[in-house]
Amino acid sequence: MTKNKSITPTPLDSLSADTKKSATLRKGDMHATTVQTLRKLIIAGAIGPGEKLNERELCEQLNVSRTPVREAIKTLAQEGLLDINPNRSPTVTRLDAEETAALIDVVAAIEALAGELAAARITEEETAELGILHYTMLKHRAQDQLPDYFKANKAFHRLILEYSGNPVLLWVWDLLALRIDRARYASNLWPERWDKAMVEHGAILERIKQHDSAGAAKAMKSHVQNGLSIVVKSIRDQSKPTKKKKSASSKST
Repeated sequence: MTKNKSITPTPLDSLSADTKKSATLRKGDMHATTVQTLRKLIIAGAIGPGEKLNERELCEQLNVSRTPVREAIKTLAQEGLLDINPNRSPTVTRLDAEETAALIDVVAAIEALAGELAAARITEEETAELGILHYTMLKHRAQDQLPDYFKANKAFHRLILEYSGNPVLLWVWDLLALRIDRARYASNLWPERWDKAMVEHGAILERIKQHDSAGAAKAMKSHVQNGLSIVVKSIRDQSKPTKKKKSASSKST
């Protein structure tokens, strides 16, 4: 059975190709490069939740020996991205619905406060920097370049945290970065959500530009909740047991 070839690659296809290509080009620190590449593939879902990692295949794909792959697996297990059990292949940690829902509450509060503080003190130059990132995201969305979009998206959110002028707020956000990245990337795999996210980014930028602290906080909180709630719903739907239909012969007469 032949597979239908899609003319336009999906965002996930683009990320897989991008990360595998970059992995073969970087020849510096093999351990750091391997960790970074595997982390990207897991965060983006190119290696899906519950999927087993094959060391030999990874070595071939990343063009490295087994040592950096094994060390990378240990590092990612410590970060909570991989599960390691004796005498079994490491597997990608599954996203937990309740934990992700709790993450939404925390991140929404952090980014809402960041938006409120940033709107009150932002300069014209800083607003222009956010505008450039917003335009960059629009360009990448138009070209279905999810890896590049995600990079600009993270920079956009982090810059608002920086412009809040609160180093503790930024520190907490950075601590949650890995979990935020994985959930946020997953939310953008739905094209309709990706488009809505762009509209929301525009609204956030406008509120901050107008020094509307209350409006910026509301826009930021809504944006986080709208995006990550899709991930929670997807996780819960996948965990629901499938109902088996009763056969005609099993029905009582």
